[in-house]
Amino acid sequence: MLLIAAGLKREARILAGPGVRVVAGGGNAARLERELDAAAGEANAIISMGLCGALEDGLQPGDWVVGTDLFTRPPRRDERNLCDPQWAHALARALDARSGPILASGAMIAEAADKRAAHAATGAIAVDMESHIAAAVAARRGLPFAIARVVSDAADRSLPKAAQAGMAADGSMDIGAVLRALARDPRQLPALIRVGREAETAFRALGRGRDLPRPGIGGPDLG
Repeated sequence: MLLIAAGLKREARILAGPGVRVVAGGGNAARLERELDAAAGEANAIISMGLCGALEDGLQPGDWVVGTDLFTRPPRRDERNLCDPQWAHALARALDARSGPILASGAMIAEAADKRAAHAATGAIAVDMESHIAAAVAARRGLPFAIARVVSDAADRSLPKAAQAGMAADGSMDIGAVLRALARDPRQLPALIRVGREAETAFRALGRGRDLPRPGIGGPDLG
């Protein structure tokens, strides 16, 4: 069984399929780690999949990125984790993806200036909020680990406050929180529409690539 760590319930619905278990973290790191650990006993490999934010210039919504290694923020004891090199190579070829280090952060990196600073400090090409949790579970269980993510927002894009409020703790969309943030500052509306349009581009790309991490295509040899 392939175990997938995602952020949103919508990502989980896209990625679900035979021989796959998807856990959507929803920004709750403790729950994500607990549920991944509970499912890992039946897993042959763990992969972090879903949307991400670009940190490197040139990456656009809909582009795939594949992790070669992982930085964490805040740093964990195993601050830098190597992804399975053969699996990463196969994924990059199958997805026509940009390969490089990934930064996993316990908090959203939403401002363009903060993205530039994170890239300068780590060399990471993209950031997400789940990969460090999946990597820790994979390391404890001795399982192959990989990261394959789709860019939702480019490095030069800042996310409006209304977009940042959109993820509920269970991985669903909190429409009420988005509307309340928008009511406080209606000037966010054009940026929010842009974010929604670019996210749809990323979700479509995720759907097109959902089967490629499977064994025999871009996945590990699960025997």
